[in-house]
Amino acid sequence: MTSNPIRHITVDARDAVKVATFWAAVTGYDLHDESTAEEALLTPPYPDAPGLLFIAVPEGKTVKNRLHLDVQPPAGTRDEFVEQMTAAGATIFEDHRKPDGTGWVTMRDPEGNEFCVERSAAERAADPAQP
Repeated sequence: MTSNPIRHITVDARDAVKVATFWAAVTGYDLHDESTAEEALLTPPYPDAPGLLFIAVPEGKTVKNRLHLDVQPPAGTRDEFVEQMTAAGATIFEDHRKPDGTGWVTMRDPEGNEFCVERSAAERAADPAQP
């Protein structure tokens, strides 16, 4: 296989543009010009990365996600990124940070979809003995 076979990762949403706008802040992806409240697409700035597609559905989220994204902060630290995501509308669901600086934070986007924030690449490189 010569390219990534995954074209989009699709997420159900009550308000597709609202949730897509939040995820644009998380990922640095761009909101496609033709996005609507029913269908919003985030296009990646990275070659061969899948887009994120948000499709409006009438029902709200009621159970834990069976699939979620693990996010590595593109700059700064995990804790700074958690603060940025909280300011953008996310909430902390479960905090798995450890006293030694390892661990992650499980968060929820504005509609309750879970995602995890891990340590940044720079944080892991500074302490290669820790995952």
